[in-house]
Amino acid sequence: MRVLITGAAGFLGSHLVDRFLADGWEVVGVDNFVTGARENLAHLANEARFSLMEHDVTEPFDVEGRLDGILHFASPASPVDYLELPIETLKVGGQGTHNVLEIARRHGARFLLASTSEVYGDPKFHPQPENYWGNVNPIGPRGVYDEAKRYAEALTMAYRRTYGLDVGIARIFNTYGPRVRPGDGRVVSNFIVQSLRDEALTVYGTGAQTRSFCYVTDQIDGLCRLFGASCVGPVNIGNPNEFTILELAQLVVEETGNSLPVSYLPLPPDDPIVRCPDISMARLKLGWTPKINLRMGLRKTIPYFRGLMEAGRDVRSRTLPITGNTGGLPA
Repeated sequence: MRVLITGAAGFLGSHLVDRFLADGWEVVGVDNFVTGARENLAHLANEARFSLMEHDVTEPFDVEGRLDGILHFASPASPVDYLELPIETLKVGGQGTHNVLEIARRHGARFLLASTSEVYGDPKFHPQPENYWGNVNPIGPRGVYDEAKRYAEALTMAYRRTYGLDVGIARIFNTYGPRVRPGDGRVVSNFIVQSLRDEALTVYGTGAQTRSFCYVTDQIDGLCRLFGASCVGPVNIGNPNEFTILELAQLVVEETGNSLPVSYLPLPPDDPIVRCPDISMARLKLGWTPKINLRMGLRKTIPYFRGLMEAGRDVRSRTLPITGNTGGLPA
């Protein structure tokens, strides 16, 4: 069996490559390395069943030979990245998804879309089930990612209805673990890096806003179950245990052994106040429930960042640009 994975050098993409290879598949990876990292795939340099195409999926392409499946994971995925790359984010969600769906149609391959909990926006319904349509500001700064993924979902379903394409849609909630890029601005990596560097932990707003954190191996297991099922979805894949940002900060300082102050910054525009998946469908359709709690996951993740620092890597945190402009117009 042979699978194509876009965004193969990214955090989730590279873990998916490893999982499919471990399961005996041949894997073709595609990445343009805008946010992906070559070192995430360096260990596969001599793997005969893996090949890598350096290509921007917003430009048409194809893959020689049979494809049995495609997992579309190409996209900037952290707020820092998609706020710096707004046009690229919209293009990969739109034209990139269209190009990859065309490949799936030509090959008769199952297509799995990496969508996101961001389609729910700043939710007014909690926890979020898949039939909730969301509360998204389409012209706000975060709208470039939210609407790119909402469009990608709509396009995926259009291909199913028009061509009968075999598709699945995963709505991915906050995920963390080794290979999260240092400096990508996500809260878990930021807190770990700041704590290891003896810096104040950056908290937006009061820190009372909530998130639900899924360890990467649980996430990959859920995604692979959805890929291998006949389920279309969308299906929430995330950990339903909810934490405030300040609770996460406390866990990080406990696990790193550092006691550090908190630096408070203004809450960014359209930042969700709550975020927690209803995973009833994943339990029912996929038999999937995450196994690793947040403390356990942090104990698996912190050594990765500590190792990067000991190896002399330039490991820094990044914060979001804060403006009062919520709609692209003068505030």
